[in-house]
Amino acid sequence: MATDIHAKLSYCGVSAQKVRLVIDMVRGKPAVEAVDILTFVPKEAARHVKKLLESAIANAEENFGISRNELYIAKIIADEAPTRRWRRFGARGRFKPILRRSSHISLLLRDKE
Repeated sequence: MATDIHAKLSYCGVSAQKVRLVIDMVRGKPAVEAVDILTFVPKEAARHVKKLLESAIANAEENFGISRNELYIAKIIADEAPTRRWRRFGARGRFKPILRRSSHISLLLRDKE
């Protein structure tokens, strides 16, 4: 029977579009290999995804007694979170909106059978 380990990062300060570029690189890969890949990806989103993945691996080892070598990423998604709206004033009394987007990242690890 396969054990599912869930981990979620809410209100990540990086937009979902940028996070999806990173999570597409590690989807379906073994967990240890995914951590190695994320270590060398030069994107801000990679730091957040790596931290979430390491947390899920630690939970699997501590709570379920599963070795990190037996885990793989079964599902990982990035959804949009609330957008903070700012404004910057421009010429002729207008203002320019600034959208600070954020995301929710969900991760599902599963052990190999």
